[in-house]
Amino acid sequence: MKLSEQLIARVYAQFGRPRGFWGLAVGWIMAARASNRRRNLWAVSLLDVQPGDRLLEIGFGPGLAVQEMSRIALEGYVCGLDHSVRMLHQASRRNAPAIREGRVDLRLGSVEHLPAFDAPFDKILAVNTVMFWAHPDKSLEELRHLLRAGGRIAVVHQPRGPGVTDATAALRGEEMAAKLARAGFSNVRKETLGLKPAAVCAIGVNPPAGHA
Repeated sequence: MKLSEQLIARVYAQFGRPRGFWGLAVGWIMAARASNRRRNLWAVSLLDVQPGDRLLEIGFGPGLAVQEMSRIALEGYVCGLDHSVRMLHQASRRNAPAIREGRVDLRLGSVEHLPAFDAPFDKILAVNTVMFWAHPDKSLEELRHLLRAGGRIAVVHQPRGPGVTDATAALRGEEMAAKLARAGFSNVRKETLGLKPAAVCAIGVNPPAGHA
């Protein structure tokens, strides 16, 4: 592998778990890139966040979506899990006022090792993280159990890397929708945001107990 290819591969790997110097750079890119900000705001809008909602984000990165959700859920609670210490520090700085007020709770953790929570969530969000999950079908089922009946999950993906196209994004959207259905979510639908390449979102609802 050429040196340039090695460098590119190293940088891309950082998006899965930013750390060290390159993690700092990746965190800055994720926070500053206009398309990333637009994608996160769009993702939050699809959740239809209400003022009193309890919300959970898996893989909050630099904390852009957490910031937007807490801006709306002024009487609610926003929890975030991320397995990167670098991202925890960056997101904590970005959301410091809401953290001090007790409305935002950011933790070091992952979807593979979910902590215990004292109450169900109304909405769950995951933006460009599901491709890094070791067992996505199992994790989505576990996340469904963290939602109240009628609660909603939004799983967003914008493919990155050489050769990706809108067709790549559409395929990922179909795959995510199928995973949600297998995990027991109902009313599964897909949404698309016209970025380059497109961002896709699969949305599902946790059905009431006994719902067929």
